[in-house]
Amino acid sequence: MRGRQTVRDMVLSMAVIGAVVAVIYMFIPHNEKADPVKAVDYRVELLTARRAAPYPVAAPEGLAKEWKPTSVSYHRGEQNAWHLGFLDPDGEYVAIEQSTEPAAKYIPKVSQQAAKTAQTQQVNGETWQRWEGAKYDALVRVDKGSTTVVTGTASPERLAEMAAALQTKKS
Repeated sequence: MRGRQTVRDMVLSMAVIGAVVAVIYMFIPHNEKADPVKAVDYRVELLTARRAAPYPVAAPEGLAKEWKPTSVSYHRGEQNAWHLGFLDPDGEYVAIEQSTEPAAKYIPKVSQQAAKTAQTQQVNGETWQRWEGAKYDALVRVDKGSTTVVTGTASPERLAEMAAALQTKKS
């Protein structure tokens, strides 16, 4: 008789817990249509990176408001690596990556193993090398002392739009 009461008590306890969870779910506000990706304000990190980096740090100016900044970082100890990530107006990912790390090692790392093509692209009078990959494509510019990569899942046109918006300044 004791075994039946234990099973019955366990089933009743589970039913009570399930009912409590259902009530909590019903009364906690949630919006399935809300965008789960939050925009970040990258101004402070940009100023910090521009003061600390040994190269002119690139960031976009004049992009449409539909471009949403999603991530930012600057790591001085990791070859002065600057990262600024965005979602473009189509919801695709675009990142600006800069570093003093040797280009041969850095570009494949930040472009998810994209490979150099024979194509170049002129953007605002600058020549960018096109890289293509299974996951990301990229536009790459190797300057004296640093490498700039505009990479992501976005279309080549969106990558070029980001590259055209980049302004480099040294604070």
